[in-house]
Amino acid sequence: MSIPARFSRAQEQEWVAKMLARLEDKERRRRPSDDELAARSADLSDRYLGGRARPSSVRWANNQEHRWGSCTVTDGSIRISTRLRGMPEWVLDYVLLHELAHLLHAGHGPEFWALLEAYPRTERAKGFLEGVTFAGESPQDDED
Repeated sequence: MSIPARFSRAQEQEWVAKMLARLEDKERRRRPSDDELAARSADLSDRYLGGRARPSSVRWANNQEHRWGSCTVTDGSIRISTRLRGMPEWVLDYVLLHELAHLLHAGHGPEFWALLEAYPRTERAKGFLEGVTFAGESPQDDED
């Protein structure tokens, strides 16, 4: 952290405390709790799905190595991969919306994708996640 040389000791301490609080807030937003995921899902459903998708639960799951999220339509539960923690908020929002849309349409047919058209960053988030997947699965360059 850079601090102007002219700052007094008190100003320096105040500045450091302010910046640490900002960093903690940013980190909390990037790594929401299960309760915050549920609240975020309710907000996303209201904004993009007319409030029609109401999951029974939304929680982080650390056993999803090949999926970003999953939804059990029969009980309305949504699980979000912990691999998403720390990714941009708009990517997490897309995955949450994707799973919320499954509560309204179980498959990936045209009606399902039509629901996600309302979210302005759908294509960008899909591309981001494809890039992350590719980077994690691409073979290492073995050339000498």
